[in-house]
Amino acid sequence: MARLTASTRTASSLLLGLLLSVASTADGQRPTSGGVRPSQTPTKPAAAATQPAGSPTTPAKGTGTPEQNLLQRQNELNQLRKERADLESRMTELKKNAQSLRAEVANIEAQRATTARLVAALDRQLETIEENITVAEARLRQTEAELTEKRGDLQQRLTSIYKRGQLFDAEVLLSSQSFAALVARYKYLHEVALHDRRMVRGVEALRNRIIDQRALLERLQHQIEGNRQEKAQEVQRLRSLEAQRQRSLTGVREKTVQTQERLAQLVRDEARVASVIAAIETARRKAAASSSAKPIASTIRTADLGTLDWPVDGDILYRFGKVVNPNNTTTRWNGIGIGAAAGTAVRAIAAGTVVLAENVGTYGPTVIIQHGGGDYSVYGSLARIDVQKGQAVAKTQRIGGVGAADPELPPHLHFEVRPNGRAVDPLEWLRARRPTSR
Repeated sequence: MARLTASTRTASSLLLGLLLSVASTADGQRPTSGGVRPSQTPTKPAAAATQPAGSPTTPAKGTGTPEQNLLQRQNELNQLRKERADLESRMTELKKNAQSLRAEVANIEAQRATTARLVAALDRQLETIEENITVAEARLRQTEAELTEKRGDLQQRLTSIYKRGQLFDAEVLLSSQSFAALVARYKYLHEVALHDRRMVRGVEALRNRIIDQRALLERLQHQIEGNRQEKAQEVQRLRSLEAQRQRSLTGVREKTVQTQERLAQLVRDEARVASVIAAIETARRKAAASSSAKPIASTIRTADLGTLDWPVDGDILYRFGKVVNPNNTTTRWNGIGIGAAAGTAVRAIAAGTVVLAENVGTYGPTVIIQHGGGDYSVYGSLARIDVQKGQAVAKTQRIGGVGAADPELPPHLHFEVRPNGRAVDPLEWLRARRPTSR
């Protein structure tokens, strides 16, 4: 009987302590003292704590808990941010290496598409957070209502215990008519004490659940504010990328038109050079046919293949024949481009007579030397011309300086060799010790 009395008194003390604790923590904060905690109560994650016992689960769109859904959205955003950072790094490399505008436009388009996906992902995350807030608010209201109900039951139970007095349990046991009745009443009072304990712990668990739910709600509200700010930044970035793409597309179209016009002009200028050489060669042959004098032998012989000095030292920018440019246009070169510093001396590969010394369109300032026997050499893209038409030149004599007739290329010499007036690969005639090709 002493044990039963102690149990019932303990239950009464628990009820009194809990009511005081609930009254002192009406603002939703956990008590630091005076509150009764259930023994061996497992710690639950915030997401689990927000689910009232017996209530149906209402997950956000997707599978898993709300926090798992948010983590999934966050991982998606992180992946998109990494993808865009890689694209921005690639754009820096493109600008550093002076690649074509088309590559930059493609990169900008990829950045724009990635940013658009990032905005869409932020929208999905925003929707998930809003749904989680709705669920959290509903669960909070449900838990508060349940706590109000349990608190009312607890107050009624406390009032009943107070009215009965502290000796009620002893009176119940002592008024038993038999030992069996005593045992039955003991068991009954013990069950009542256990019920009171469960009631106390239930109320405390509800109060703690409310605190957890309010904390979760605050975190979600903070996340949604951060999400909205990030979305606004990404929308602004998307608009900037779209404007940049439009500017780049305009630049590409203008560049394409300029390239096509320049290629057409280059074809016309090459035809002009070929026409000049053909006219000179026709006149030479007519003069040779009408004269009994011995024809002048060429200063460029077959034995000179692979032995002629370079007109200027430098790297090869482009080679003889058809070349596909970075912008997918095709250029057919009748010679090679030898890169060198502007103003570097350009020298004749063999002795001959200057038959042309003037500006030839896309060739820029150009010198054509006739070497006799129908053989010619062409030196284009000069910064200046140091010889005159009709002037005889010796082998290795300076005829001009390196220039930059093509705005898309660095300073260089455009060099052609035309045996019998026909353009061939100059590398076949120059010394085997050739500069490194770029």
